[in-house]
Formats: sequence, structure tokens, C-alpha cells
Amino acid sequence: VQLQASGGGLVQAGGSLRLSCAASGRTFRSYTVGWFRQAPGKEREFVAAIRWNDRATSYSESVKGRFTISRDNLQNTVTLQMNSLKPEDTAVYYCAASQGVIISNMNNPTAYRYWGQGTLVTVSS
Repeated sequence: VQLQASGGGLVQAGGSLRLSCAASGRTFRSYTVGWFRQAPGKEREFVAAIRWNDRATSYSESVKGRFTISRDNLQNTVTLQMNSLKPEDTAVYYCAASQGVIISNMNNPTAYRYWGQGTLVTVSS
């Protein structure tokens, strides 16, 4: 599975961005798709994830209430709607996917087999 993340850019604090993760080669059916981010000098951290089949979701506490993850069946994409962005949201955002990820493990990057190339989100103050 090849993943393509897109939608990053430069936005002012308080603004919004919409990231998309598309898969080539197969559909996301039966997969869990997650978003992770990595800021300069920091470790990669979990942002949000969705299980395709039942739409179960998980969010990190730092983005809960501001970010929304969703799926698009027709486009075979997973979208991360990011609102009320803060400078501390600045990072490279990666989408990842794998089968058989249990809910309690959605926030674990090692649970994901496939990774996209990342898209840069910069939030200015």
C-alpha cells in the first residue's frame, strides 16, 4: 500500500487546514488509518486515527475538540480537519495505515505497517 499525504501549508494561528491521505494499490477497507506528526527536534507523536470498517476513532488529548478525522468511501481517502490551529501544531504530518490495529493500540506508531511521505504544516503566531 502506498500512501500519499497532502494538504499541508502555512496558516495563521486560529486558522484551519485539511489534510488528506490517499491510498494507491488497494482500498482502505479493513484498515486503520492514523495521523502522526513530528516537530523539529521532537519524537513522532500520535494525532488521530480511524478504523475504516466501523469508524472507531481515537485522538490525542492535545488535538481533541479541534481536529476531526473522517473517511471518504468514494475517494478512498482519510481526512484530518484541523481547526483552531496553534503554533505548537507545527510539524510534518504523516499518515499511516495497517490492518488489525486494536483500538487501544491506535496511538502506537509501531502498530502501523505503511507510511506516507509526510506533509508540512506551519502555524504562525
